[in-house]
Amino acid sequence: MRIVVVLLAVVVGLGLVVVLVGLMLPVKHEAALSATIPAAPDAVWAALTEVAAYPKWRGDVTSVEMLPADSGHVAWREQGKNGAISYVIEAAEPPRRLVTRITDKSLPFGGAWEYVVIPDGAGSRVRITEHGEVYNPVFRFVSRFIMGHTATIGAYLKALGARFGVTVVPEAG
Repeated sequence: MRIVVVLLAVVVGLGLVVVLVGLMLPVKHEAALSATIPAAPDAVWAALTEVAAYPKWRGDVTSVEMLPADSGHVAWREQGKNGAISYVIEAAEPPRRLVTRITDKSLPFGGAWEYVVIPDGAGSRVRITEHGEVYNPVFRFVSRFIMGHTATIGAYLKALGARFGVTVVPEAG
């Protein structure tokens, strides 16, 4: 019985530490990764903006539902390993800059991704900057110390590289 009480106290104590550390972390963060993609900026732009085709090349997206335009901007809902998440294109400067934002207010996280596509020899350098917000202190702890703020960006860039037939290694900045 004493071992059970001690184990329970340890679990509760660790949980309390996670919550307290999470509360001390800022809600907002910025993270960025980039990768070289062997395709012209126009081809990369098409892959980034043809959201209905995401399930064909992004392993984390099982389906995409196009939503009514949001203030004249393209909007959609992705279904995947993280459940359903709705997005809108906030800014588009083809084929150079794209900004998408999560529109769901009920999620424990939110924010925007800025994609910058720069010609790089015969290919393109793609930089994704996440302007993220994590509202739940436990999720903040997990995002910062367990997953890392760049995990989703890295997975996206790897999928984009695979879309063009190469393995990419995302780099900081």
